[in-house]
Amino acid sequence: PDLLPACNGEITTMSFLQDVVDILLQYVVKSFDRSTKVIDFHYPNELLQEYNWELADQPQTLEEILLNCRTTLKYAIKTGHPRYFNQLSTGLDMVGLAADWLTSAANTNMFTYEIAPVFVLLEYVTLRKMREIVGWPGGCGDGIFSPGGAISNMYAMLIARFKMFPEVKEKGMAAIPRLVAFTSEHSHFSVKKGAAALGIGTDSVILIRCDERGKMIPSDLERRILEAKQKGFVPFLVSATAGTTVYGAFDPLIAIADICKKYKIWMHVDGAWGGGLLMSRKHKWKLNGVERANSVTWNPHKMMGVPLQCSALLVREEGLMQSCNQMHASYLFQQDKHYDLSYDTGDKALQCGRHVDVFKLWLMWRAKGTTGFEAQIDKCLELAEYLYNKIKNREGYEMVFDGKPQHTNVCFWYIPPSLRGMEDNEERMSRLAKVAPVIKARMMEYGTTMVSYQPLGDKVNFFRMVISNPAATHQDIDFLIDEIERLGQDL
Repeated sequence: PDLLPACNGEITTMSFLQDVVDILLQYVVKSFDRSTKVIDFHYPNELLQEYNWELADQPQTLEEILLNCRTTLKYAIKTGHPRYFNQLSTGLDMVGLAADWLTSAANTNMFTYEIAPVFVLLEYVTLRKMREIVGWPGGCGDGIFSPGGAISNMYAMLIARFKMFPEVKEKGMAAIPRLVAFTSEHSHFSVKKGAAALGIGTDSVILIRCDERGKMIPSDLERRILEAKQKGFVPFLVSATAGTTVYGAFDPLIAIADICKKYKIWMHVDGAWGGGLLMSRKHKWKLNGVERANSVTWNPHKMMGVPLQCSALLVREEGLMQSCNQMHASYLFQQDKHYDLSYDTGDKALQCGRHVDVFKLWLMWRAKGTTGFEAQIDKCLELAEYLYNKIKNREGYEMVFDGKPQHTNVCFWYIPPSLRGMEDNEERMSRLAKVAPVIKARMMEYGTTMVSYQPLGDKVNFFRMVISNPAATHQDIDFLIDEIERLGQDL
């Protein structure tokens, strides 16, 4: 009650916010301190019982509110900690954080120039720059920042369908033939999720075989396209992956582009994880052919370290997104405004309310330059190579696939001493499957580090180490290996 807009609330407000900032600054400094835990792990029921989280009729004091802030951060995962390797999005960028604070204070919506003048222009400038980097002449085309790669991929599917059958917008799926989409068996689950949401159905997503490194096999793609056409289905989209979630594999985009051109199918590139490599002169060859795509997903909140969330969908053909999604709501998009209406971008989005995601990326880009992002990305890839070289011939480690990783994903099994002499049979497999989950649970209970594991196809649980945090060093990689061995020796 004493905070603004209360009468004479300025002093209380300033001191309250100053206290909040102090709590946040302590947390930020702690995040980078290797002697602190990555996580203070408690089981859900423990956390529920230890504190009163319930909502009450009566207000709490500001002291209690500050305590709530401290408690929340006490149990938060320090995703900026140099030893947090769990997700594709890690790290904590100071300029990005400042931008996020500014965005929240400005608290506006991205739908019109009328209420988000600077932000709308920055989105225009930044998306054009990203399209230039993809390789579309003069950065032509369109795009939008969406709430994460899954939604960006869904936009691509929506637009590809509209391009082929514009009548679907009014008449729905009943008015058009049975559509099929193609993606690799290692692609992200969001491709199927988008098909389910758009009424295309998950059965209409055909999974194409991958080679042993996790790359889509173009000859299998062509075979499955012909098969679908023979059954009378209409192939409308191929989603190629640039940087798969588990292996970090890059599909052969040039060969896929040739097939899409031959059969007149929309080519989408899901570069949510690998798109950042376009910023690096040393590594961007892995996305050769991306300029031939009709649409590209690229998540700066992954490899580029922009705070969550920041995901771009880029579309080569201008105007298509607008015709696909616009509804001409006259209370938002009045046609008789006094400025250039092309900057009212809200009608091309699926959302009405849309958070300002561009400012973090734009401000970081100003602060680092393209070369700063490049250095950061090259460093993460160099760390992944260091890890690979360290464990590829080390006793107790087995690589999931042969050869140097293409991205920062390093996939391996830790083989405890008790399994090292065993012959490769069912029993060894079922025992090996239990190793990674136990080591992970111990890591979290000690709070020392976090790294992800999963099974894939016929391969039992293995560690998937990913590096996207520029704060990580060789010592942190060494620490991870020592920690896995310390926690897994007795298994």
